[in-house]
Amino acid sequence: MYCWGDDMTDWAAPDAYAFKGTAAAKAARAEAAKESKAKGGRTYEKRSAPLLDLTTPRKTLRTKSANPIVVAVDVTGSMQRWPFEIFDRLPLLYQTLSQYREDVEVSFVALGDATCDRFPLQVTDFRRGLPLEETLGALYGEGGGGGGARESYELLAYQLLYRCQAPEATKPFLILYGDEGFYPTLAPALAKALWGDVLDEPLDSRRLWQGVAEAWNVFHLRKPYGGHQEATIHAQWAEALGEERIVLLDDVQRAVDVALGIVARQWGHFGDFEQNLAARQAPDVVARVADRVERVVLR
Repeated sequence: MYCWGDDMTDWAAPDAYAFKGTAAAKAARAEAAKESKAKGGRTYEKRSAPLLDLTTPRKTLRTKSANPIVVAVDVTGSMQRWPFEIFDRLPLLYQTLSQYREDVEVSFVALGDATCDRFPLQVTDFRRGLPLEETLGALYGEGGGGGGARESYELLAYQLLYRCQAPEATKPFLILYGDEGFYPTLAPALAKALWGDVLDEPLDSRRLWQGVAEAWNVFHLRKPYGGHQEATIHAQWAEALGEERIVLLDDVQRAVDVALGIVARQWGHFGDFEQNLAARQAPDVVARVADRVERVVLR
């Protein structure tokens, strides 16, 4: 189900859906499937660190695509297997969305905790098609975190506001997966260490995220943290992004489906997405995902 190309024989109802697009798009999917198979399928090395030449934040992300998407995932311990399940669906994510906008490009980001993790921010360049496998494979799921119901999500906000250029995009998409809150400020010492940038004073993280919410089509797909801290975490994000930007998830298996549905609906292809989902999942699953997506307020 999560392989490159148009082969859907392992789908629940493979005859119920067909990937669309131009002849060039179909040829690109076929070539991706051929290259992936030649490489031995989708396999990743077990890493003790990311490939820094591909994941360093010390760069400016650039894309000429009018439809770029950043998929950022908290890879700390509290997220359990969620990062693996999300990243495993890369071919489904890209091939579904590239039908609707053939110039779509994706940047993957892994998030951690700068107070204790070695790699609190891993950022990959925008790419399309099979080369996304290389950038995805360069990430390292550190599995750390500070245990204080917050991680360094504000680092991503700074990267997008000050270290990302997408001049052809009116409002790029950010899909953020996580379960905790963010630190109240971004310290000058951290900005210097990660980007070489000099700040006169700490930056207010809430204002950073408010800036992202204005410039980006951002949706925070939240895995509930639980316990007495859940309400505080949710309120912090609601203040920063707006309540309508937060989508609560209760099933990791549907995390990518909900993201796909939101983007497809924004782009006017929700009906096609429902057909895609119905070819893969049972009717009750389709109904739950559709209901969740249709309750999201779009801008």
